[in-house]
Amino acid sequence: MTDNTELFGHTRKVARELTTGLRDDLALAARGWRWGRRPLVPRSAEPWTPAREDKLFPSSWSRTMPARAIREVLQKGALEPALRRSVQVRVNGLDVLDSLTGPVVFVANHTSHLDTPLILCTVPERIRRRTAVAAAADYFFDTWWRATASCLIFNVFPIERRASTLSAKPADLLADGWNILIFPEGTRSMDGWARPFKLAPAFIAFHAGVPVVPVSIRGSFAAMPRGRNWPVPGRRPVTVRYGEPVVAAPGETVRDFGPRVEAAVAQLTDEDSSTWWAAQRRAADGRTPKMSGPEASSWRRRWAATEVPEVPGTNGRRKVWGD
Repeated sequence: MTDNTELFGHTRKVARELTTGLRDDLALAARGWRWGRRPLVPRSAEPWTPAREDKLFPSSWSRTMPARAIREVLQKGALEPALRRSVQVRVNGLDVLDSLTGPVVFVANHTSHLDTPLILCTVPERIRRRTAVAAAADYFFDTWWRATASCLIFNVFPIERRASTLSAKPADLLADGWNILIFPEGTRSMDGWARPFKLAPAFIAFHAGVPVVPVSIRGSFAAMPRGRNWPVPGRRPVTVRYGEPVVAAPGETVRDFGPRVEAAVAQLTDEDSSTWWAAQRRAADGRTPKMSGPEASSWRRRWAATEVPEVPGTNGRRKVWGD
Protein backbone atom coordinates (compact mmCIF):
# COMPACT_ATOMS: atom_id res chain seq x y z
CA MET A 1 0.00 0.00 0.00
CA THR A 2 2.85 2.33 0.86
CA ASP A 3 4.64 1.48 -2.39
CA ASN A 4 1.51 2.31 -4.38
CA THR A 5 1.15 5.69 -2.62
CA GLU A 6 4.75 6.63 -3.28
CA LEU A 7 4.44 5.54 -6.90
CA PHE A 8 1.28 7.60 -7.35
CA GLY A 9 2.94 10.67 -5.80
CA HIS A 10 6.00 10.28 -7.98
CA THR A 11 3.80 9.98 -11.07
CA ARG A 12 1.94 13.19 -10.20
CA LYS A 13 5.25 15.01 -9.69
CA VAL A 14 6.55 13.89 -13.06
CA ALA A 15 3.28 14.84 -14.77
CA ARG A 16 3.39 18.28 -13.13
CA GLU A 17 6.97 18.85 -14.30
CA LEU A 18 6.08 17.74 -17.82
CA THR A 19 3.06 20.05 -17.89
CA THR A 20 5.10 23.01 -16.64
CA GLY A 21 7.86 22.34 -19.14
CA LEU A 22 5.36 22.02 -22.01
CA ARG A 23 3.68 25.29 -21.01
CA ASP A 24 7.02 27.09 -20.93
CA ASP A 25 7.95 25.69 -24.31
CA LEU A 26 4.65 26.84 -25.81
CA ALA A 27 5.08 30.32 -24.35
CA LEU A 28 8.59 30.53 -25.80
CA ALA A 29 7.36 29.40 -29.20
CA ALA A 30 4.50 31.91 -29.11
CA ARG A 31 6.89 34.78 -28.46
CA GLY A 32 8.84 33.91 -31.56
CA TRP A 33 5.89 32.98 -33.77
CA ARG A 34 4.83 35.22 -36.70
CA TRP A 35 1.38 36.16 -35.41
CA GLY A 36 -0.58 38.08 -38.02
CA ARG A 37 1.86 40.16 -40.09
CA ARG A 38 4.78 39.98 -37.72
CA PRO A 39 7.98 39.72 -39.81
CA LEU A 40 10.31 36.78 -39.47
CA VAL A 41 13.37 39.05 -39.63
CA PRO A 42 13.77 41.68 -36.87
CA ARG A 43 12.91 45.21 -37.92
CA SER A 44 16.47 46.36 -37.30
CA ALA A 45 17.79 43.78 -39.77
CA GLU A 46 15.30 44.48 -42.58
CA PRO A 47 16.53 46.42 -45.61
CA TRP A 48 15.18 49.97 -45.85
CA THR A 49 12.50 50.54 -48.43
CA PRO A 50 10.64 53.80 -49.15
CA ALA A 51 7.10 54.00 -47.83
CA ARG A 52 4.44 53.12 -50.34
CA GLU A 53 2.46 56.14 -51.48
CA ASP A 54 -1.28 55.69 -51.60
CA LYS A 55 -2.68 56.61 -54.99
CA LEU A 56 -5.86 58.61 -54.86
CA PHE A 57 -8.75 57.88 -57.16
CA PRO A 58 -8.40 59.87 -60.42
CA SER A 59 -11.17 62.42 -60.81
CA SER A 60 -10.18 64.52 -63.83
CA TRP A 61 -12.47 62.46 -66.06
CA SER A 62 -15.49 63.82 -64.20
CA ARG A 63 -14.78 67.26 -65.67
CA THR A 64 -14.81 66.12 -69.29
CA MET A 65 -17.70 67.05 -71.57
CA PRO A 66 -19.40 63.60 -71.57
CA ALA A 67 -19.31 63.40 -67.76
CA ARG A 68 -20.59 66.97 -67.45
CA ALA A 69 -23.51 66.15 -69.77
CA ILE A 70 -24.46 63.09 -67.73
CA ARG A 71 -24.10 65.06 -64.48
CA GLU A 72 -26.44 67.76 -65.80
CA VAL A 73 -29.14 65.16 -66.39
CA LEU A 74 -28.61 63.51 -63.00
CA GLN A 75 -28.60 66.76 -61.03
CA LYS A 76 -31.55 68.43 -62.74
CA GLY A 77 -33.58 65.31 -63.41
CA ALA A 78 -33.04 63.32 -60.21
CA LEU A 79 -31.03 65.08 -57.48
CA GLU A 80 -32.87 68.39 -57.36
CA PRO A 81 -36.42 66.90 -57.51
CA ALA A 82 -35.50 64.39 -54.78
CA LEU A 83 -34.11 67.20 -52.62
CA ARG A 84 -37.20 69.37 -53.06
CA ARG A 85 -39.46 66.46 -52.11
CA SER A 86 -37.43 65.67 -48.99
CA VAL A 87 -36.89 69.13 -47.45
CA GLN A 88 -38.28 72.65 -47.67
CA VAL A 89 -35.45 74.77 -49.02
CA ARG A 90 -35.32 78.53 -48.42
CA VAL A 91 -32.52 80.43 -50.13
CA ASN A 92 -31.27 83.94 -49.39
CA GLY A 93 -28.46 86.06 -50.76
CA LEU A 94 -28.39 84.77 -54.33
CA ASP A 95 -28.08 88.37 -55.51
CA VAL A 96 -24.48 88.48 -54.24
CA LEU A 97 -23.60 85.79 -56.77
CA ASP A 98 -24.72 87.89 -59.74
CA SER A 99 -21.54 89.97 -59.61
CA LEU A 100 -19.18 86.99 -59.67
CA THR A 101 -17.17 86.91 -62.88
CA GLY A 102 -14.34 84.53 -62.02
CA PRO A 103 -13.73 81.41 -59.97
CA VAL A 104 -14.38 81.50 -56.22
CA VAL A 105 -14.02 79.25 -53.18
CA PHE A 106 -17.32 78.44 -51.48
CA VAL A 107 -16.91 77.86 -47.73
CA ALA A 108 -19.78 76.51 -45.63
CA ASN A 109 -20.48 74.89 -42.29
CA HIS A 110 -21.00 71.14 -42.48
CA THR A 111 -23.59 69.22 -40.46
CA SER A 112 -25.14 66.78 -42.93
CA HIS A 113 -24.72 64.94 -46.23
CA LEU A 114 -27.46 67.26 -47.47
CA ASP A 115 -25.08 70.24 -47.47
CA THR A 116 -23.45 69.53 -50.83
CA PRO A 117 -26.74 68.94 -52.71
CA LEU A 118 -28.24 72.01 -51.03
CA ILE A 119 -25.50 74.26 -52.40
CA LEU A 120 -25.29 72.68 -55.84
CA CYS A 121 -29.07 72.81 -56.29
CA THR A 122 -29.48 76.44 -55.16
CA VAL A 123 -26.66 78.31 -56.92
CA PRO A 124 -27.26 79.60 -60.47
CA GLU A 125 -26.71 77.05 -63.21
CA ARG A 126 -23.70 78.87 -64.66
CA ILE A 127 -21.96 78.48 -61.28
CA ARG A 128 -23.15 74.96 -60.55
CA ARG A 129 -21.84 73.63 -63.85
CA ARG A 130 -18.35 74.96 -63.03
CA THR A 131 -18.11 73.89 -59.38
CA ALA A 132 -15.97 71.05 -58.04
CA VAL A 133 -16.39 69.69 -54.51
CA ALA A 134 -13.58 68.63 -52.18
CA ALA A 135 -14.41 65.27 -50.54
CA ALA A 136 -12.68 63.05 -47.99
CA ALA A 137 -10.74 60.28 -49.72
CA ASP A 138 -11.16 57.84 -46.83
CA TYR A 139 -14.95 58.11 -46.92
CA PHE A 140 -16.16 58.82 -50.46
CA PHE A 141 -13.31 57.02 -52.24
CA ASP A 142 -13.02 53.85 -50.16
CA THR A 143 -14.68 51.76 -52.89
CA TRP A 144 -14.61 52.18 -56.66
CA TRP A 145 -18.38 52.34 -57.05
CA ARG A 146 -18.80 55.04 -54.38
CA ALA A 147 -15.93 57.04 -55.86
CA THR A 148 -17.31 56.77 -59.38
CA ALA A 149 -20.82 57.77 -58.32
CA SER A 150 -19.54 60.73 -56.25
CA CYS A 151 -17.41 62.02 -59.12
CA LEU A 152 -20.18 61.63 -61.65
CA ILE A 153 -23.00 63.19 -59.59
CA PHE A 154 -21.21 65.84 -57.53
CA ASN A 155 -17.96 66.43 -59.45
CA VAL A 156 -15.83 65.73 -56.39
CA PHE A 157 -12.07 65.44 -56.10
CA PRO A 158 -10.52 63.51 -53.18
CA ILE A 159 -8.61 65.00 -50.28
CA GLU A 160 -6.53 62.81 -47.99
CA ARG A 161 -7.46 64.41 -44.68
CA ARG A 162 -4.53 62.99 -42.74
CA ALA A 163 -1.83 63.85 -45.27
CA SER A 164 -3.61 66.76 -47.01
CA THR A 165 -2.91 65.09 -50.37
CA LEU A 166 -4.96 66.17 -53.36
CA SER A 167 -5.62 64.25 -56.56
CA ALA A 168 -6.18 67.54 -58.34
CA LYS A 169 -4.58 70.66 -56.98
CA PRO A 170 -7.21 73.27 -56.11
CA ALA A 171 -4.96 75.96 -57.57
CA ASP A 172 -5.04 74.17 -60.92
CA LEU A 173 -8.83 73.88 -60.81
CA LEU A 174 -9.18 77.57 -59.97
CA ALA A 175 -6.75 78.46 -62.74
CA ASP A 176 -8.89 76.46 -65.19
CA GLY A 177 -11.95 78.48 -64.17
CA TRP A 178 -13.54 75.99 -61.76
CA ASN A 179 -15.16 77.07 -58.52
CA ILE A 180 -14.35 74.97 -55.45
CA LEU A 181 -16.66 74.01 -52.59
CA ILE A 182 -14.84 73.15 -49.36
CA PHE A 183 -16.12 72.42 -45.85
CA PRO A 184 -13.39 73.82 -43.56
CA GLU A 185 -14.38 71.66 -40.58
CA GLY A 186 -12.96 68.60 -42.31
CA THR A 187 -15.90 66.39 -41.37
CA ARG A 188 -19.57 66.55 -40.50
CA SER A 189 -20.63 67.78 -37.10
CA MET A 190 -21.52 65.15 -34.51
CA ASP A 191 -24.20 67.24 -32.78
CA GLY A 192 -25.23 69.86 -35.33
CA TRP A 193 -22.83 72.60 -34.19
CA ALA A 194 -19.78 73.70 -36.12
CA ARG A 195 -16.23 72.71 -35.32
CA PRO A 196 -13.30 75.14 -35.63
CA PHE A 197 -12.50 75.99 -39.24
CA LYS A 198 -9.22 74.83 -40.71
CA LEU A 199 -7.04 77.26 -42.65
CA ALA A 200 -6.91 75.20 -45.87
CA PRO A 201 -9.72 77.01 -47.76
CA ALA A 202 -8.38 80.43 -46.78
CA PHE A 203 -4.88 79.31 -47.78
CA ILE A 204 -6.11 78.14 -51.20
CA ALA A 205 -8.06 81.33 -51.90
CA PHE A 206 -5.29 83.54 -50.54
CA HIS A 207 -2.57 82.13 -52.80
CA ALA A 208 -4.87 81.80 -55.82
CA GLY A 209 -6.03 85.41 -55.45
CA VAL A 210 -9.74 84.54 -55.59
CA PRO A 211 -12.55 85.59 -53.25
CA VAL A 212 -14.23 83.35 -50.69
CA VAL A 213 -18.03 83.17 -50.71
CA PRO A 214 -19.31 82.30 -47.22
CA VAL A 215 -22.35 80.04 -47.00
CA SER A 216 -24.48 79.32 -43.95
CA ILE A 217 -26.72 76.24 -43.79
CA ARG A 218 -29.28 75.82 -41.03
CA GLY A 219 -31.63 72.90 -40.47
CA SER A 220 -29.78 70.22 -42.44
CA PHE A 221 -28.73 68.41 -39.25
CA ALA A 222 -32.36 68.13 -38.14
CA ALA A 223 -33.40 67.04 -41.62
CA MET A 224 -30.69 64.41 -42.01
CA PRO A 225 -28.46 63.92 -38.95
CA ARG A 226 -25.29 61.91 -38.94
CA GLY A 227 -25.97 58.20 -39.27
CA ARG A 228 -28.96 58.47 -41.61
CA ASN A 229 -28.86 57.61 -45.32
CA TRP A 230 -32.01 59.56 -46.19
CA PRO A 231 -33.74 62.67 -44.78
CA VAL A 232 -36.27 62.18 -42.01
CA PRO A 233 -39.93 62.20 -43.05
CA GLY A 234 -41.90 65.42 -42.92
CA ARG A 235 -39.94 67.77 -45.22
CA ARG A 236 -38.04 69.68 -42.55
CA PRO A 237 -37.27 73.33 -43.41
CA VAL A 238 -33.66 74.12 -44.33
CA THR A 239 -32.19 77.55 -45.06
CA VAL A 240 -29.19 78.33 -47.25
CA ARG A 241 -27.75 81.85 -47.06
CA TYR A 242 -25.00 83.26 -49.25
CA GLY A 243 -22.87 86.18 -48.10
CA GLU A 244 -20.76 88.88 -49.69
CA PRO A 245 -17.42 87.60 -51.04
CA VAL A 246 -14.50 87.92 -48.64
CA VAL A 247 -11.24 89.09 -50.22
CA ALA A 248 -7.81 89.16 -48.60
CA ALA A 249 -6.73 92.71 -47.79
CA PRO A 250 -3.32 94.06 -48.86
CA GLY A 251 -0.66 93.01 -46.39
CA GLU A 252 -2.97 90.48 -44.70
CA THR A 253 -1.64 87.03 -43.88
CA VAL A 254 -3.40 83.69 -44.17
CA ARG A 255 -3.67 83.46 -40.38
CA ASP A 256 -5.54 86.78 -40.39
CA PHE A 257 -7.63 85.95 -43.44
CA GLY A 258 -8.82 82.56 -42.14
CA PRO A 259 -10.59 83.90 -39.02
CA ARG A 260 -12.31 86.55 -41.17
CA VAL A 261 -13.74 83.81 -43.36
CA GLU A 262 -15.03 81.89 -40.33
CA ALA A 263 -16.49 85.11 -38.88
CA ALA A 264 -18.33 85.75 -42.15
CA VAL A 265 -20.04 82.34 -41.99
CA ALA A 266 -20.88 82.90 -38.30
CA GLN A 267 -22.43 86.29 -39.09
CA LEU A 268 -24.57 84.73 -41.82
CA THR A 269 -25.79 82.10 -39.35
CA ASP A 270 -26.62 84.84 -36.85
CA GLU A 271 -28.45 86.80 -39.54
CA ASP A 272 -30.44 83.75 -40.57
CA SER A 273 -31.66 83.23 -37.00
CA SER A 274 -32.43 86.93 -36.32
CA THR A 275 -32.32 89.92 -38.69
CA TRP A 276 -29.74 91.53 -40.92
CA TRP A 277 -29.57 94.67 -38.78
CA ALA A 278 -29.24 92.81 -35.50
CA ALA A 279 -26.49 90.60 -36.93
CA GLN A 280 -24.67 93.67 -38.25
CA ARG A 281 -24.76 95.36 -34.87
CA ARG A 282 -23.52 92.28 -33.04
CA ALA A 283 -20.72 91.85 -35.59
CA ALA A 284 -19.66 95.48 -35.16
CA ASP A 285 -19.54 95.00 -31.38
CA GLY A 286 -17.72 91.67 -31.63
CA ARG A 287 -20.69 89.80 -30.15
CA THR A 288 -21.54 87.44 -33.00
CA PRO A 289 -22.61 84.09 -31.47
CA LYS A 290 -20.10 81.31 -32.03
CA MET A 291 -21.14 78.49 -34.33
CA SER A 292 -19.76 75.98 -31.83
CA GLY A 293 -23.02 76.27 -29.89
CA PRO A 294 -23.80 76.37 -26.17
CA GLU A 295 -21.59 74.73 -23.58
CA ALA A 296 -24.01 72.09 -22.36
CA SER A 297 -24.52 68.36 -22.25
CA SER A 298 -24.50 66.43 -25.54
CA TRP A 299 -28.24 65.79 -25.52
CA ARG A 300 -28.96 69.49 -24.88
CA ARG A 301 -26.71 70.53 -27.76
CA ARG A 302 -28.34 68.07 -30.15
CA TRP A 303 -31.78 69.20 -29.06
CA ALA A 304 -30.88 72.85 -29.66
CA ALA A 305 -29.39 72.01 -33.07
CA THR A 306 -32.69 70.49 -34.22
CA GLU A 307 -34.55 73.78 -33.77
CA VAL A 308 -36.63 74.49 -36.86
CA PRO A 309 -35.10 77.45 -38.74
CA GLU A 310 -37.63 80.14 -39.52
CA VAL A 311 -37.08 83.10 -41.80
CA PRO A 312 -38.25 86.14 -39.80
CA GLY A 313 -40.99 88.25 -41.32
CA THR A 314 -44.51 87.84 -42.55
CA ASN A 315 -45.88 86.50 -45.81
CA GLY A 316 -42.54 84.90 -46.60
CA ARG A 317 -40.65 88.21 -46.53
CA ARG A 318 -37.43 88.44 -44.56
CA LYS A 319 -37.31 90.88 -41.68
CA VAL A 320 -34.33 93.21 -42.20
CA TRP A 321 -34.52 95.95 -39.57
CA GLY A 322 -36.21 94.17 -36.67
CA ASP A 323 -39.24 95.32 -34.72
